[in-house]
Amino acid sequence: MNTYNPQALQRFYQEHLETVILPFWLERGIDTEHGGYFTCFDNRGAQLISTDKYIWSQGRVIWLLARLADLSRRGLVQQDAERLLTIARQGVEFISRYAFLENGNCAFLLDRYGNKKEPVPGNGFDTSFFADCFVTLGFTEYARVTRNVEILEQALALCQLIVRRIAAGLLRSDPYPIPTGFSAHSVPMIMLNVTQELAGALESFQHPAATELRRMSLAYMQEIMQHFYQSDGLIAEMLPPQEPATDSVLSRHVTPGHTIESMWFVMHEAATLGQHEWIQRAAQAVAKVFSVGWDQEYGGLLRYVDRDGGKPTGATIGDVYERLVLDTWDTKLWWPHSEALYSTLLAYDLTGDETFLSLHERVQTYVFGTFPNPDRHIGEWIQIRDRQGKPIDKVVALPVKDPYHITRNLLLLLDLLQRQTSRNA
Repeated sequence: MNTYNPQALQRFYQEHLETVILPFWLERGIDTEHGGYFTCFDNRGAQLISTDKYIWSQGRVIWLLARLADLSRRGLVQQDAERLLTIARQGVEFISRYAFLENGNCAFLLDRYGNKKEPVPGNGFDTSFFADCFVTLGFTEYARVTRNVEILEQALALCQLIVRRIAAGLLRSDPYPIPTGFSAHSVPMIMLNVTQELAGALESFQHPAATELRRMSLAYMQEIMQHFYQSDGLIAEMLPPQEPATDSVLSRHVTPGHTIESMWFVMHEAATLGQHEWIQRAAQAVAKVFSVGWDQEYGGLLRYVDRDGGKPTGATIGDVYERLVLDTWDTKLWWPHSEALYSTLLAYDLTGDETFLSLHERVQTYVFGTFPNPDRHIGEWIQIRDRQGKPIDKVVALPVKDPYHITRNLLLLLDLLQRQTSRNA
């Protein structure tokens, strides 16, 4: 019998957010002297290892603060909404003052004081369009919550510039450079999220660009579901430059975390547009990647897997990204698991299929038995783990301890659970 209790689950996630996650970031992550946010902590959260500011993370924190303020105003969390928006505003001002280059792109890395730094000497400042994407998301959410049309226009202009860069083939995507000739799922995935959130904000302002942004969102969703969605229900992370596909590590590997995150982007957009068939297909992709990505021996989601499960196999070409896949495939990272908490519950909500409720319960048991820092004086999660779930001290993507995935998914869960509770009242 289904004993699902959304009210109890909502209380559980709210308590975790407010007693474990937020104290770490609101007490230690705000640079009250120079603006922006500190995110370069070690894996255990015990030490701030650098005051550098990755724009990737700065934009994300702005989004979190603005969304947290929104939920605070609605009574879903007990935080000071105006204080949160003040902190978010100083991040917006820090980025606006220091991060933009003459060509309109965002620098990837600044020091504490806002001076631009080359991540790799000689490679330039704008080494990743992902930084621009997260600034767009942060500005969009801040504008939506504060009703600030000026910041919304900045977000729209930056998004339009990103789109032009993609069309011109001028993308740089550090820290995950796309192998030459390959198409990467990560591009339409992040752009779906950027454009769908910007479209929603523009619609709330009745902005004339809203229709075009919603059209773009649909186009990115179609690219994912018609190009990267495979006949077996898996999402290809990399598509090779030639057909038929070569049997290589790059073409065979699957990224469970990206699939799970991407599919809730798709479910959100499909629900907005009334495309129920794609909700079903996205949910099926979540179930499928669990079947190949879940570690049957130790539990948890593996970072990368072969499309048939287990360690990625196939021909190699000596690419940097390929080496990352082979070297780290069996690690257990915080972010796919937090994404899975939300995506499985969303799939259950939209489809009514209790398979997803079972998956949610499985992930929840693993997550809260593995990731939260046992030192409650520090809090947060020890985010990077080996296959057996033991903490490891290594850099993943960037040398940061990023609050984005955990906090965003807890906020999304609270919103979803509140809607379920209201429907059941």
